[in-house]
Amino acid sequence: MAAHTLVGYLLAVGLTGAMAGQQLSAVVFGVCLWVICLNGGTLALNSAHDRDEGDVAYLRQPPPPPGHLGGFGFALMGLGLVGAFLLPPAYRVAYAICLAMSVLYSVPPIRLKAVPGADWLINMLGFGTLTPYAGWAATGEPLEPARGLVLLGFCPLFAALYPLTQIYQFEEDIRRGDRTLALFLGVKRSLLVSLGAAVTAFAIFSLAGVRAGWRWQDAWRWLALGLCAAAWGAVLFRWLRMWREMGVPEHQRGMYQALGAWALTDVVVVIVWG
Repeated sequence: MAAHTLVGYLLAVGLTGAMAGQQLSAVVFGVCLWVICLNGGTLALNSAHDRDEGDVAYLRQPPPPPGHLGGFGFALMGLGLVGAFLLPPAYRVAYAICLAMSVLYSVPPIRLKAVPGADWLINMLGFGTLTPYAGWAATGEPLEPARGLVLLGFCPLFAALYPLTQIYQFEEDIRRGDRTLALFLGVKRSLLVSLGAAVTAFAIFSLAGVRAGWRWQDAWRWLALGLCAAAWGAVLFRWLRMWREMGVPEHQRGMYQALGAWALTDVVVVIVWG
């Protein structure tokens, strides 16, 4: 989360600006609010209502959530919103939008996490685009068109990742009665949706390259972007070919491989546009 937030900062000031410490104090404060208060509070609020018993991402054996966890999560997010008023207006607007989406996503009776498609839209907007945008907004710099397209490209890219994080959790979601997007679609269609979303993301990234004025001498930028697309393709095409023979551990491993492709994309985006 912190790394993806910082992508926006590095796009806003460039690598040389970052090395010079441009807007660094504001951005560090903004990242702390976003990661600790907003994301941490969201995870606490979500865990309080999920009451997971099986593996949840990096947490192999989640303990029973304490009774105060939901209130603690909400208070943490509220504290971050207060702190957001020390940063530029665009940052606090992004924070407030994500706070509202977090509550709608996690808390009954609305609990959009259990509504197929709504869970997907909230995450692709919140984590995909608004998270790096928050890193940009904390600098106070105006949004530049080509790099704005890059931030937009992360929206469908997270749309590609999100169903992959749900496939291995089918049993847990069925037990809770959550009708997630991946559960609604099934494994194969979830993978096809992810593939289509990834193609859309890299089409937008390519448009951002054109908008930035990349020419033949920028071939290394196109090659680096192609490397990221190939990494996503390797994960998704293999998964599509083998999904019938894969059990829960293999699906979970595929999710981690997709996270690796995401991390590679973050790094490459910073290098070629920063």
